[in-house]
Amino acid sequence: MGDLDGLRELYDATRMRLVVQLTALTGDRADAEDCVQEAFAKAAARWKTVAGYDNPEAWVYSVAANAARSRWRRTRTALLHVRSTRHDEPTAEGLSPDHVELLTALKTLPFEQREAIVLHHVVDLPVDEVAARQGVPVGTVKARLSRGRQALATRLAIQTEEVVLGG
Repeated sequence: MGDLDGLRELYDATRMRLVVQLTALTGDRADAEDCVQEAFAKAAARWKTVAGYDNPEAWVYSVAANAARSRWRRTRTALLHVRSTRHDEPTAEGLSPDHVELLTALKTLPFEQREAIVLHHVVDLPVDEVAARQGVPVGTVKARLSRGRQALATRLAIQTEEVVLGG
């Protein structure tokens, strides 16, 4: 068991932070928890290697984000259908309507844009670190951030106008 003590310490120190990050990324806490758990299971299977990395937490995040990306790709068609037929998003207990509105708007972005926005604006990573985590050039991250922010601004402005105009 001694070999896994470091994994237990990493898990205890980072699990909640990773779940919050993945919740912002996926828009669903249960999916986020599943992806983080899956990533830690993979870390346990490869712990001797992962423990030697400069930043094991970043590795676990990457594996969890990849799991989320895979889930998103597998269910993209179903989600598009559900979104086209659903008109109101249920409010999660303990979240303000603005928070739910933001999460709903984030879910409309392409996964790569959403991930860039979450990593940069929620996790507060610099653009070069976001680029490293996403495995793309810095310019690509800047473009994703710009397009994602524009899409969010448009989406949130439309929702605000509907409330003001009673639509």
